[in-house]
Amino acid sequence: MTTFRSAEVVSPRGPLNVVDRVLPEPGPGEVRVAVQACGICHSDSLFVEGAWPGVRFPVTPGHEIAGYIDAIGDGVKRWHPGDRVAIGWSGGYCGSCRSCRRGDFVLCEDGTITGGTTPGGYADYVLAHASALARIPEGLSVVDAAPLACAGVTMFNSLRRTGAGPGDLVAILGIGGLGHLGIQFAVKMGFRTVAIARGSEKGVLARELGAHHYIDSTASDVAAELQKLGGARVIQATATNSDAVSAAAAGLGPNGELITLAAVVDPVHVSPAHLISISGTVHGHPGGASPDVEDTLDFAALQGIKPMVEVLPLEMAAEGYQRMMANQARFRVVLTTTN
Repeated sequence: MTTFRSAEVVSPRGPLNVVDRVLPEPGPGEVRVAVQACGICHSDSLFVEGAWPGVRFPVTPGHEIAGYIDAIGDGVKRWHPGDRVAIGWSGGYCGSCRSCRRGDFVLCEDGTITGGTTPGGYADYVLAHASALARIPEGLSVVDAAPLACAGVTMFNSLRRTGAGPGDLVAILGIGGLGHLGIQFAVKMGFRTVAIARGSEKGVLARELGAHHYIDSTASDVAAELQKLGGARVIQATATNSDAVSAAAAGLGPNGELITLAAVVDPVHVSPAHLISISGTVHGHPGGASPDVEDTLDFAALQGIKPMVEVLPLEMAAEGYQRMMANQARFRVVLTTTN
């Protein structure tokens, strides 16, 4: 009987313990992926703490997975053992529900959530539906690919679906796990990029990442500074403070879009009068499905976009998780295996 390691939580807010599980065989339409790297995301806490509806314990978190296909189930086409793949939040889609028939795969009514409703990547191996797979391009390491499968696709996919064009002003609010990638994507996509964060020291990092402008929210009125630059065509709000998001909203310019990307429950306050005067919008964006992840990986490999990570072995999953939840990591902890 072959076993593998899995870091699991058996009850809400319980500790992460590495246990041995029997290696499963992939069913119809599934593949088994040998995990080589898995990023730890703040949203993993939704499942570890039992805050997501329908979560069943034990839970193996992890939806930023990179590795290679180890085995293939019946009916799987165009994938082969040895193929390098990444898996993000979307654990696959049905292809036949109302959302899927309209191409909104990430909103699939019968889809699964990797590391939430199905076991995730804090493990040596994971089963996944073939529709969850994104191919990792040559030249991109698994350690870099893993965070791009969630944090990366969230920033890249939400920005490319806006109405912004080359040279438009794009602001990234917050320089963290999402924001530090958002700055890189915005610059490489040809936008005039503004980074916004707390403290002058963050300006050095923002410039290193390629930002054309930096606004210290502790020293300036963010909205006023954005308006001096002509008003933002897009604000990607990754900050976890809803007041900071509210304060930036007045910095939108004509046809401006405020995109809320951090899973914050506190409301954001936006002036309807301002939105009307600029024909502005406020909306969220749920990351992306596997085709979007693959586009993100391809673009990152082409443009040399890399996440800033701390690497820990799988057996230190509990320590890595605590570092991420306490905001002590810069900017992603990535667990690695010996696969």
